[in-house]
Amino acid sequence: MLRLSTTLALALLMFPASADAGFSNGRLPDGVYHCEVYLLGAFLNLGDITIKGDVYSGPTYGGWTVQGYNYQMDANGEIDWLGPLGGFTTGGNSVSLSQATLIEGKPPSFDVIMRQPDGAFTAATCTRG
Repeated sequence: MLRLSTTLALALLMFPASADAGFSNGRLPDGVYHCEVYLLGAFLNLGDITIKGDVYSGPTYGGWTVQGYNYQMDANGEIDWLGPLGGFTTGGNSVSLSQATLIEGKPPSFDVIMRQPDGAFTAATCTRG
């Protein structure tokens, strides 16, 4: 049993849970996140979402300023947008799930799973530049 405990302790030291450490404060790192979707063999620009503290704005295209809204993020990195999210929530689209990915050494990002009016789902990835 001692051998298993030692192995477990070494594994925890080698692979700390730092990937999720950023989730504990309930915020994404501040910055501009470029959003894209892969569709029909190409990446399509869905605009930029700006995060500052617990406020987001966008998506924007070409630097237009838009109103900011609050968002919340739980300890697992699931994001609740507390306002509209541009084209992600217009035209019959709705956001089914937004999930942050914070991995040490990689740019922070989040995925937005959208449900389209016909019931199909589309996933977009937004990565901080």
